[in-house]
Amino acid sequence: MDSGSKVQFSDREALLYHEYGRPGKIEIVASKPMATQRDLSLAYSPGVAVPVLAIAEDPSKAYDYTIKGNLVAVISNGTAILGLGNLGALASKPVMEGKAVLFKRFADVDSIDLEVDTEDPQRFIEAVELLAPSFGGINLEDIAAPNCFIIEAALKERMNIPVFHDDQHGTAIITAAGLINACHLTGRDLATVKVVVNGAGAAAIACTALIKAMGVRHENVIMCDRKGVIYQGRTEGMDQWKSAHAVPTETRDLTEALVGADVFLGLSAAGALKPEMVKDMAPAPIIFAMANPDPEISPPDARAARPDAIIATGRSDYPNQVNNVLCFPFIFRGALDVRATAINEEMKIAAAYAIADLARQQVPEEVAVAYGGRASSFGPEYIIPSPFDPRLMEIVPAAVAQAAMDTGVAQFPIADMDAYRTKLRARLNPTTSVLTLAYEAARANPKRVVFAEGEEEVVLRAAIQFRDGGYGIPVLVGREGLHDKLRAMGVADPESFEVHNSVNSPHVPQMVDMLYERLQRRGYLRRDIERMVNRDRNIFGSLLLKLGLGDAMITGTTRTYSQTMREVRRVIDHAEGKTPFGIHVLVDQHHTIFMSDTTVNERPSAEMLADIAERTAQVARRMGHEPRVAFLSYSTFGNPPGSWLDNIREAVAILDQRQPGFEYEGEMAPDVALNAKVMKNYPFCRLSGPANVLVMPGLQSANLSAKLLRELGGGAVIGPMLVGMEKPVQVATMASTASDLVTLAVLAAGGIAQ
Repeated sequence: MDSGSKVQFSDREALLYHEYGRPGKIEIVASKPMATQRDLSLAYSPGVAVPVLAIAEDPSKAYDYTIKGNLVAVISNGTAILGLGNLGALASKPVMEGKAVLFKRFADVDSIDLEVDTEDPQRFIEAVELLAPSFGGINLEDIAAPNCFIIEAALKERMNIPVFHDDQHGTAIITAAGLINACHLTGRDLATVKVVVNGAGAAAIACTALIKAMGVRHENVIMCDRKGVIYQGRTEGMDQWKSAHAVPTETRDLTEALVGADVFLGLSAAGALKPEMVKDMAPAPIIFAMANPDPEISPPDARAARPDAIIATGRSDYPNQVNNVLCFPFIFRGALDVRATAINEEMKIAAAYAIADLARQQVPEEVAVAYGGRASSFGPEYIIPSPFDPRLMEIVPAAVAQAAMDTGVAQFPIADMDAYRTKLRARLNPTTSVLTLAYEAARANPKRVVFAEGEEEVVLRAAIQFRDGGYGIPVLVGREGLHDKLRAMGVADPESFEVHNSVNSPHVPQMVDMLYERLQRRGYLRRDIERMVNRDRNIFGSLLLKLGLGDAMITGTTRTYSQTMREVRRVIDHAEGKTPFGIHVLVDQHHTIFMSDTTVNERPSAEMLADIAERTAQVARRMGHEPRVAFLSYSTFGNPPGSWLDNIREAVAILDQRQPGFEYEGEMAPDVALNAKVMKNYPFCRLSGPANVLVMPGLQSANLSAKLLRELGGGAVIGPMLVGMEKPVQVATMASTASDLVTLAVLAAGGIAQ
């Protein structure tokens, strides 16, 4: 992997990620019921004949009866894979799968990867052209120049669906958005700005063409390649795409071209831009150093040469990242929704202006937190919005769809744009964005997290991910030899990991004193305490947390939840005036359900149920949801009657007195709480829609339900998250993966689960 990146991992870790569970990163999931013979008859023979005949009569019906209208093919021949070069079609598959995942994650666009095993552009064109009936759009990826130009131009001419080469146009759109805002901040006009482009590959040529289409004058742009300036009359190393950007100029190299230039657009190689070149640029120079993984000049070096510079790179660890994920999912979302026949220049320009405008708007609190406070407002270090800004899903597709309609390429115009924007907001589950923002917030404010079971491989992998992701500092609890285990797992500097061993820890005497004072009147002798501190990892880890040597703790992979909780609670109390409890969070593409208490309280009282409801509602709000709380029972409003209903009804009455500021109702069965049609049978129900917070009546039903849903459900399960302890502690399950542990560690460190 790239040694210049902040995120370090071993080859084994990367392979495990792609291999774990189902190999690869995507799968096909049926979107219709397939449970009965009738379902199968409707899905296939004979029922499928009905939509077949309808589509044969009217081809546009394919958008109504099939996935075509929300399906994009990600296609490559592997001739330019990331920064790795020509490694072939098959080797490109992990990248193309990743692209398909990003389509789904950011814009709810279904996507499938296709790897075409040919370097002959004509054979590639012929193969892809024949796929038009299958897809609503084509995203070309990692195809080397100049064949990428030939392929895209031919497919756009021959196919009546959008064709988009993201390596070219995605980069161009984000670059253009950043340039709009940089010019705005420095008082420049696109019509007069002087630009030097270093690089003449696919992305560089696309960036140049787009900014010219937006108003930058042809004569004000000088493009350079490895042989120097591309000037009119040059013959060496030229082709038709470079020739289109040749200008009359006396300059012959990058150094000469940059004298007095307003803008540097770098899509070339690390180190191509020297500090002395930056000094020769115009006042308040605009520098886009987009070579990956290492830019043409590092932002600190550029800033040292010119403190007034506005700088963007392709890296996530510097401000103003030019990241294509800001663009391609939303371009296709808008294009698919109006059934566009193409993605034209006007749609790209609309996307660029929409992204630029978004950066100028007040930054939402959750995005500002993700930036550690530095992205509090539009300015030199925030000219490009965060790729995790939830507003992208609403703003960019709407702008693209409008441009498609205005230019006549939309086959299905949208009559009500306000309603369309509302629909866009509802397409994605806000939990997904909030979790991502929690990770970003952890990076911005890294904490020390105690991993109490540091000798377990899954815990070590989680600790490595936690540190290498920049989320914080892992504090490992383990015996001698732990550094050797880290070395065997591919860690280059295992000694840099902080390890606490109870056998030789200087903190043990203080720990024993502290715990003996706490437990001496609960039947424990001092030697019992000494044995516990020396031998029990959860006791020792909890004491590290209690002493302030960590900010949060994660444990639970080696013992049952109840046993781990007993050990933790010998050291750590619940927060004053609060009920400790556990929340399982069930997440799929469109919905999130918060279920509590699933881990701690066997038979909660009415007061405890009310507290659990309020605290779970707070967690739901932190994760982007307006809570609708249902107190679950086998009985719905007294039918059938039973002897375990009073505490639920009393909990509702307590909330009536507290007026907590969210919707709540009970007692009710799960089908009433979650199914809007069933809920209509109870017109007096106070919930405005299906519940998203389920307060369970007791631990037995709650824990059974949570574990059944984890094993049998189709979505992801986060947790259990432990809420209500005086210190941030998370107790995982014995089946937790490294990714599960990292998520819990981030949530604990970030305060979401408090």
